[in-house]
Amino acid sequence: MLYLLGVIFLLLGVGVSIALHEIGHLLPAKKFGVKVTQYMVGFGPTIWSRRKGETEYGVKAIPLGGYIRMIGMFPPARGQDDGMARVSSTGRFSQMADQMREAAYEPIPAKDRDRVFYKLATWKKVVIMFGGPFMNLVIALVLLIVIASGIGLPVQKSASIAKVQQCQALSDGTVPQTCSAADRTPAAAAGLKEGDRVLSAGGEAVTTTSDLTDVIRSHAGQAVPIVVQRGDQRLTLTVTPQQRLMPKLDKSGTEVVNWKGQVETEQVGVMSASIGGTYRTERQSIPAALGTFGDALQRTASVFVKIPQKMVGVGYAAFGDGTRDKNGPQSVVGVGRTAGDVASAPASFGDKLTFLLMIIASLNLALFVFNLVPLLPLDGGHIAGALWEAVKRRIARARGIEGPVYVDVAKALPIAYAVSIVLLVMFGLLAYADIVNPIKLG
Repeated sequence: MLYLLGVIFLLLGVGVSIALHEIGHLLPAKKFGVKVTQYMVGFGPTIWSRRKGETEYGVKAIPLGGYIRMIGMFPPARGQDDGMARVSSTGRFSQMADQMREAAYEPIPAKDRDRVFYKLATWKKVVIMFGGPFMNLVIALVLLIVIASGIGLPVQKSASIAKVQQCQALSDGTVPQTCSAADRTPAAAAGLKEGDRVLSAGGEAVTTTSDLTDVIRSHAGQAVPIVVQRGDQRLTLTVTPQQRLMPKLDKSGTEVVNWKGQVETEQVGVMSASIGGTYRTERQSIPAALGTFGDALQRTASVFVKIPQKMVGVGYAAFGDGTRDKNGPQSVVGVGRTAGDVASAPASFGDKLTFLLMIIASLNLALFVFNLVPLLPLDGGHIAGALWEAVKRRIARARGIEGPVYVDVAKALPIAYAVSIVLLVMFGLLAYADIVNPIKLG
């Protein structure tokens, strides 16, 4: 039941995000006088609609997309009367349908001929097309501020020894219950015990798990002094980490997966002890929350830059023995599974709510970055077309050419076809991988 509630919560969050994205297009379009004939959330069959003024507002069956339909998004072809304009809309899926109809023409009444999108000034076109992604950015910002400054984020306050492995593993991977002093692990040989609170390692203060892990991993074969608090005693112990081939970790402590879906490895120091710690939920100041938002946006952008590489890894994970990258892309299927897992996990309501809101914030950051890719049928493709139009107008004026200058972005439809096919294949591959080899929590 909790799993299902988590999935429903996510779908509602996605639906609201899509609706607000399209409002980001709708409001400036109406403000600038463009005639908007439809505002739809979802795609597929219409399950509810209502006309208010000149706009039909509605909800479609599949809440994973949306669009607004503005008259005259593309200019008429050369020699065509401006009373005819090609049909199109802002949504990716609806644009693909428009393209399949071969950009059919629609008649424009004389009273509306100056209310078409293609006749707008460049900056107005950019504002309209940027409005959708901007709404996603605002949603993510608001959610992250609410989480960080309102609810609070877990902050690790100390690192401690959770478990000490006494004996080194044998060649077959098994760990004997008893062993000689020579075969004891570095942690056991140093005298570390469960519950020891680690204060410093190698002369560096330790407050988080990564603080201790970084010191141990970087000092293979070297004696490392570790100061621990054991009850009311403060002890200084010396551990000599063994060198071992281990998974490579990124700054967040997540295993690094290469483009083939293989976990990268490196020679590092280990002491064979599990490290835990105590956490406390703390509310951040608004400036600190903005810093958290900036870091999240940067991480999201870096993932999109590496999408081609990461999609190859997804393919290896889906059809081979590759490992899913925990920092890699997911489809709505995978995100839904994650939401369900979070909702059904043995954690407090506050922790679950925080995680679910973080998922929705991350999705909105992804929508912001993704929609700004300067390729049709994405919003970024229309923005790029508007900016190119501004350049052509300047060139025309410099040459003394009079009359309006329009860029017919419909001429880029072959690119839009290719991009649409790539997106469908990518979404399909991600969905399949999220079913057969999903990213797991933990």
